[in-house]
Amino acid sequence: MPNMCPTKTPIPEQEPDVRNKNFDEVAKGYTEEMALNEASRCLNCKNRPCVSGCPVNIQIPDFIAHVVKGEYEEAYKIITKSSSLPAVCGRVCPQETQCESKCVRGIKTESVGIGRLERFVADYHMQNCTEKPQKPESNGHKVAVVGSGPSGLTCAGALAKKGYAVTVFEAFHTAGGVLMYGIPEFRLPKKIVQKEIDNLRALGVDIRTNMVVGKVVSVDELFEDGYEAVFIGTGAGLPNFMGMEGEGLIGVYSANEFLTRINLMKAYKEEYDTPIIRPKNVAVVGGGNVAMDAARSALRLGAENVYIVYRRSEEEMPARNEEIHHAKEEGVNFMLLRNPVRVLGDENGKVIGLECVEMELGEPDASGRRRPVAKAGSEFTLDVDAVIIAIGNAPNPLIRTTTPGLEANKRGCIVADETTMATTKDGVYAGGDAVTGAATVIKAMGAGRQAAESIDAYIMRK
Repeated sequence: MPNMCPTKTPIPEQEPDVRNKNFDEVAKGYTEEMALNEASRCLNCKNRPCVSGCPVNIQIPDFIAHVVKGEYEEAYKIITKSSSLPAVCGRVCPQETQCESKCVRGIKTESVGIGRLERFVADYHMQNCTEKPQKPESNGHKVAVVGSGPSGLTCAGALAKKGYAVTVFEAFHTAGGVLMYGIPEFRLPKKIVQKEIDNLRALGVDIRTNMVVGKVVSVDELFEDGYEAVFIGTGAGLPNFMGMEGEGLIGVYSANEFLTRINLMKAYKEEYDTPIIRPKNVAVVGGGNVAMDAARSALRLGAENVYIVYRRSEEEMPARNEEIHHAKEEGVNFMLLRNPVRVLGDENGKVIGLECVEMELGEPDASGRRRPVAKAGSEFTLDVDAVIIAIGNAPNPLIRTTTPGLEANKRGCIVADETTMATTKDGVYAGGDAVTGAATVIKAMGAGRQAAESIDAYIMRK
C-alpha cells in the first residue's frame, strides 16, 4: 500500500548559522530509510503525468518502483537511459516547477520528492559501484561538441552511447561549464560533477580544455578535420549590466565573475591565491538563482551584511523557493521593491555605497509580471563596499561571429529549430543557453539529448 503521508520526507540539512560560514553542501541527502519512506508515497499512476514534466523524459514511476524494492542499481539504470547527469539534476533541477508540479499527490498534499529520490539513487551508485561504464563499439563516425556545460555533456554522452567518437572542446581549463564555475559548492559539490564527467570519459568522450572555438579553431575547420557534425552548447556567459553610473568602480562584479572566482578558482580556500575582494557589506542586484548563489557565497566569504536588491516583490522573483528560503535562513537581507540607480565611489575609485529608489508595481509588462515604477522622492543609499550585478547573461558572440551561415536573433542567441536543434548552417546543431538565453540545467540537458538524436539521424542519412 502507498504511504499516504501528506508531506514529503524531510531532507537533513546543516543548521543555518553553521552552514553560512562554510562551503559544505547544505542538504545532506536521504538515508536509505528516508528514501524508502518517500518512494512509497508514489502512486505509480498509469498516465504518468510526472514524466511529461521532465525535459529529458526520465521514466520516473519506474525508477521509484525499484527504489521501493531496494533495487537501487536498477533504478539508476532507468534514470541514466535518459539523463547523463543524475547526481547533478537531483540537486539543482527546479523539480517544483517541472516533474513534481505534475505529480498527482501534489493536487491536495505535497508532491513526491522526485528530485530527492533521484539524488539518493545517483549518490548510492557513486558510493557503491566501482565499475566504469563500458565504451560502446565504434560506429566509425566523428562529432564535435563545443562547450562542456550541461547541454554539451548530455549531447556528448548520448552520442558516445551510440558509438560515435565524440570530442568536446572546452574554453576553460576545467570541464563542466556552469556546473563548475557558476553553481556554488554548497549546492553542487564539484566532486559530484567530476565523477559524472569521468563516466563520460569512460564511454570514450575526449574532452579537450583550453580550446576556444572561434579563436584557436573555427567551426569550419572542425569539419575540415573530419567531424561530420558539430553541436554548439557554449551557454550564456556574457554578463548583462544595467548601464548605471559607477559600474566601473573597484568592487563592482558581475555575478558571473564573482562566482567563477569562488567556484572555479577556489577563492574561498586560503591556499588559493585568487584575486577577490572579501567585502563586509554587499548589495546583490537581481532576484534569480544566480543572485541567491552570489549572496549566499558572499556571506560565506565573511560579509557581515548582504542585501538582495530586487525591483519587484517576492512573488515575482524567478529564484527557486528553496533558494530564497535558504538565503533568508542564512541571514541574507531582502530589499524588495527597490532598484539601484547609481554606484557611489571614493577618491580611489572604490565602492562606498549604492544609491537606490523605492518602487511600486504598476500594470503587467510583456512577461506578464507587473511593471515596477519608481516612487518620486524615495531615494536612499545603502552603505556597501561591493556590488554584484546578477540580472542575467547573454551568449558570447565569438562563435556566431566567426561562423559564416550561422544566424542569431536580436538577443544574440543562435537560431535553432525547437524540435531538431538544427541551426541555419548545415551539419551544425545548437542547444541550451546559447539558443534560449539563460535557463535551467535540465532544459539545457533536454536540448542536448534532442540534438544528439537529430545528429545521429543526420549522419545516418548521409
